[in-house]
Amino acid sequence: MTIESGVNNKYDFKSIEKKWQTTWETNETYKVLEDDNKEKYYVLEMFPYPSGRIHMGHVRNYSIGDVVARYKRMRGFNVLHPMGWDAFGLPAENAAQKNNTHPATWTYANIDYMRNQLRQLGLSYDWSREIATCNPKYYQWEQRLFIEMFNKGIVYQKVTTVNWCEDCQTVLANEQVIDGACWRCDQPVTPRKMNGWFFKITDYAEELLADLDKLSGWPEKVLTMQRNWIGKSTGLTCDFQVDSLDEKISIFTTRPDTIYGVTFMSLAPEHPLIDTLIGGLESEAEIRSFIQKILEEKQRQSLEEEVEKKGIFTGRYCINPFNGTKVPIYIANFVLMEYGTGAVMAVPAHDQRDFEFARKYDLPIIPVVIPEGTELLSENMSEASTEPGILINSGEFTGMNSLASQETIIQHARENNFGSDLVTYRLRDWGISRQRFWGAPIPMIHCETCGVQPVPEADLPVTLPEDAGSATSCAPLHQRENFINTTCPVCKQKARRETDTMDTFMESSWYFARFTTPRCENAPLEKNGASYWLPVDQYIGGVEHAILHLLYSRFFTKVLRDLGHLSIDEPFTNLLTQGMVIKDGTKMSKSKGNVVDPNDLIQEFGADTVRLFSLFAAPPERDLEWSSKGVEGSSRFLNRVYRLIVANKDLFKTGEVLTDELSAAGRELHRKTHQTIKRVTENIENNFHFNTAISGMMELFNVLSSSTAEDKVAEIEAAVIDEAVTVLILLLSPMVPHFAAEMWAKIGKTAALEDQPWPEFDPEAAKDDLITIVIQVNGKVRSRLEVAADITNDELEQLALKDESTMKFIDSQPVKKTIVIQKKLVNIVI
Repeated sequence: MTIESGVNNKYDFKSIEKKWQTTWETNETYKVLEDDNKEKYYVLEMFPYPSGRIHMGHVRNYSIGDVVARYKRMRGFNVLHPMGWDAFGLPAENAAQKNNTHPATWTYANIDYMRNQLRQLGLSYDWSREIATCNPKYYQWEQRLFIEMFNKGIVYQKVTTVNWCEDCQTVLANEQVIDGACWRCDQPVTPRKMNGWFFKITDYAEELLADLDKLSGWPEKVLTMQRNWIGKSTGLTCDFQVDSLDEKISIFTTRPDTIYGVTFMSLAPEHPLIDTLIGGLESEAEIRSFIQKILEEKQRQSLEEEVEKKGIFTGRYCINPFNGTKVPIYIANFVLMEYGTGAVMAVPAHDQRDFEFARKYDLPIIPVVIPEGTELLSENMSEASTEPGILINSGEFTGMNSLASQETIIQHARENNFGSDLVTYRLRDWGISRQRFWGAPIPMIHCETCGVQPVPEADLPVTLPEDAGSATSCAPLHQRENFINTTCPVCKQKARRETDTMDTFMESSWYFARFTTPRCENAPLEKNGASYWLPVDQYIGGVEHAILHLLYSRFFTKVLRDLGHLSIDEPFTNLLTQGMVIKDGTKMSKSKGNVVDPNDLIQEFGADTVRLFSLFAAPPERDLEWSSKGVEGSSRFLNRVYRLIVANKDLFKTGEVLTDELSAAGRELHRKTHQTIKRVTENIENNFHFNTAISGMMELFNVLSSSTAEDKVAEIEAAVIDEAVTVLILLLSPMVPHFAAEMWAKIGKTAALEDQPWPEFDPEAAKDDLITIVIQVNGKVRSRLEVAADITNDELEQLALKDESTMKFIDSQPVKKTIVIQKKLVNIVI
């Protein structure tokens, strides 16, 4: 019953992991079907882009999801845990161009390689549900959904500004513009206006905002990011009449109390009224040159970049409808057409951006709000004042509190028919047009007679050309005559296909729903299957997707509901955003040269060691600091467990029944076993803190190890040792499934470990023995109590205040406070 001499070598992880991966694949262990007799649980990690190799971020993400899936399966749930590939996108197009091949060839080869890598990790995926978004069998349903959305009025076209490379005769994505030049030919990129397709996500803005309150299982920081992106604002909309022209400039402001302080109007360089404003003016050429220059500068700027504020006077004025003041109209580089109306009433006294612009161009600054207790004079203002206060220089509203005046000012505009209250959103409609090759073709046809028409359903999918192995493999669709030329489905005359492809966010916005019925061949979704599995119970992925991907998925879910495909409002009940993998203080990346290849680790230590390290090194929501010593430590732990089990395997096959009468050593190990079950269960259920769960298992192992030492083993009932090792293997199995399955067989278990239930802890068995607590009154010992070791502080305080010996010293005097030091003493201060 002791450690056998010679059992010192490491366990053969390569053969063990291969053995169990083959077994699970052959037996289709993780294939799942709907079962109305079992409660479902759908766990999903954000699916990967098939770049060719998994990285440590993948390992961490998928290990977390796999533990959840395996744990829920052991708890009796019918678990759906699928995997697929977010396979369209610019990187595949770039790689294909570089390697003179077709993106499909490159992508499918990467999928094959990465699938094998994920299998090596022992992840419990139902591979029968695998999908690749570049497969026409997937995107044909996406095209059908696009047409359904078009017919329902959720899809429309409008003119938008794109990056145009004249040399390549193509539109470029923002990522393809480097320092204002084309990434491929290095020629300057210019802005060009072009028709694009849009989804009316703004029609769902209020519901998207309100339903955030339903998502109690999401991190608060993600909910805040979503609320800020939707950006609901309430304020005043009104029109400024252009002087000497029959045109108006519409503005929206959340600060109607400052409207008397408007000293100029700022327009975005793309504002549609600009042609009318500057047409025929002497300065027209100069203004157009300025506009072209700042549009080109935008191509080189990131959204976060702080840019120098620039503007130019249009030569026109508009009239403030509240006081009749003429204010000059400027074109400014900081005004965005995508937000609001593309026109901003500038109040430099109370907006810092307007203040800086006014100082630069020597424009008036008129304060109209004086914060309480301050003196606000334009000639000595060093910065804008944004605090509320009392109105000045504001006509009939002078003297009012600025906040209280806002509704009154809006009412004044409404009564005089030049404005009203308005709710607006920062959220803009989703532009889904991409002028790239490697994406799902938009299924529309342009006919000169009939206008824009959907491709007939019988003609779906509209597939990409398959001309592989040439430099034209990635040529955009508008350069491919064979693709463009078609027939109008209405008049049967010559027509042209839409040559834009869809934003790749489109595929990832509904893939989670397609996973529920991935082989449905007559509809995007089979409603019964979708209704059974959805919503996703636990979604796991990086916080970098906390805004757009999650927002678009929420929008798409509501659209699918309104189209009759789904019966839910929200796609993901619970969300876990795991931290990054950090090495040398920064995120692992090829550019920083600090990448650790999981393949190398798996070859050296085995998949289970890599999984265990990624789970043990940090709580899932925090960044994981890479540590080679940590990997080695995880390996040592598994090998210690292996040697213990192999050395004592006969002891674990006794078949003896656990009794109530146990030795002191037996009680200690029995207690530790049930305390560990409780601890690990709570760590997983409450917050997925696998690190503390694993720490608890290590503690149990240490007690088990000392219990099987040669000088101790005779003192402990064999049934207690058998129970402890059985529980340890069951608790480890979601984290290190190959290892646990092998150890399960080593102790003589014939039933599959994957079919075993999660162990239940016995509250009585988990209780510690009695401990002695000292009771003090004003710091002096007055009594002692024998209590259960797991007593709470509140329970202990109540017992102390009822203790007869203690009460004699209190003698009806008022108790000022009670100090409890857990499991040690209670001090009653009188």
